[in-house]
Amino acid sequence: MCEIAKLPGIGRRSSERLAFHLLQQPRDQAMQLATAIRDVKEKLVTCSTCFNVDKVDPCSICADTSRDHTKVCVVETVRDLLALEETGQYSGVYHVLQGHIAPLEKMGPEDLTIDTLRERVSKDKPSEVILATNPDFEGDTTASHIAKLLAAEKVPVTQLGRGMPSGSRVEYMNKSILSEAIRGRKKV
Repeated sequence: MCEIAKLPGIGRRSSERLAFHLLQQPRDQAMQLATAIRDVKEKLVTCSTCFNVDKVDPCSICADTSRDHTKVCVVETVRDLLALEETGQYSGVYHVLQGHIAPLEKMGPEDLTIDTLRERVSKDKPSEVILATNPDFEGDTTASHIAKLLAAEKVPVTQLGRGMPSGSRVEYMNKSILSEAIRGRKKV
């Protein structure tokens, strides 16, 4: 029960309920869950191009020749990428920062994949970089930092439109709000 309680959002009581549920399940069902958890750590890799998580490197998005590789959408997390993909409104490629700038959490630009993004933009010269960070203090700070860094690259940098409420999270927005935000992006 101790290990279950270490999962985010799972407290002592929830972990007990889950543990007793697993005890009541047939062995093969419990082992399917154990295998799925093991496979997450053993079979998924981080894409060396965009830092998405997939079974292959480069990821299926980076390897897809039908996508527009001249547009790069910068997101904080893989969950944000998945939320944007769900809208069906974006057909370019991504760059996952693996977080945001948050001095109170001791997360600076050097802790993110910003340097790799700058190298990628310098090398590939995309027609647009879309900053899809969360509309909160940390996301805005991160977007501002990236926009300043990319100014020297002479690449158009846009930001998602603010159809999203300030302080919200990209991963929790519904499709219609994210669709509007993608269509309403603006130059930074």
